[in-house]
Amino acid sequence: MLIRSLLVAAALLSCTAAQAEARRVVTLAPHLAELVCAAGGCERLVAVSAHSNFPPPVAQLPQIGDGWQVNLEAVLVQRPDLILAWDGGTPVDNIARLRKLNLRVEALPISTLDGVADALETVGGWLGTEAAAKAAATAYRQRLAGLRAKHRGATPIRVVYQIETAPAYTVNGKSPISEAMAVCGGVNMFASLPTLAATVGAEAMLVAAPEVVLYGGEENAADIRAYWARLSSAPAAKAGALYPIDADRLARAGPRLLDGIEQVCARLDQARAKRGR
Repeated sequence: MLIRSLLVAAALLSCTAAQAEARRVVTLAPHLAELVCAAGGCERLVAVSAHSNFPPPVAQLPQIGDGWQVNLEAVLVQRPDLILAWDGGTPVDNIARLRKLNLRVEALPISTLDGVADALETVGGWLGTEAAAKAAATAYRQRLAGLRAKHRGATPIRVVYQIETAPAYTVNGKSPISEAMAVCGGVNMFASLPTLAATVGAEAMLVAAPEVVLYGGEENAADIRAYWARLSSAPAAKAGALYPIDADRLARAGPRLLDGIEQVCARLDQARAKRGR
């Protein structure tokens, strides 16, 4: 009976949601919640995905699943008039199931650093917060342009962004993380991988000969050090250039990504200084 009642309510909402400003928003990835808030719609959020934690009040909202599984009943209870999915990240089956329930689902693509500003404006249009979203997008574009100008001409340095150790994963050149490293003069040694993220063997790491290894601060630093101790001939291992990065900032396609870029640039400058000595 509860499910049937929720489905009826969802159907009624769907009749007007496409035309009206979204008032009750559910997000299916952490960076989408950040985008909604940055676009001036934080008070419109009624539920989020697991690991959503910025801005801080977002962490107190109900969670409807994680990046792979969505609790349909938990979504329906919130009576959303807009669900934001991550185009390229949210499984397409999840999107299809939500749409079969007559729910409005918009899949938001972000594949470049510049795409964050475009996404802010798109979200602002869906929420009816165009002025706030435009201001946020303009500020983002100006700051990104400043970072690019500041680090233009930086001496290239070979970099690997490492995820886990058993096995190790990294990202290819299409990842915004790779583009972020490039802003700082970092050369992604696995840019040519066929998929956005993939496992990389120890031999391939040695052949790549990175001068810097960046890894998310949530990773076990001891495991990272032990991994590279076994590859002690690699330049990054010899120099001790194994640096943690705030992955929440660098790996999430929202305005805080620029903070992540600043961290990356600072780390690469440290490595260049070591190389100079």
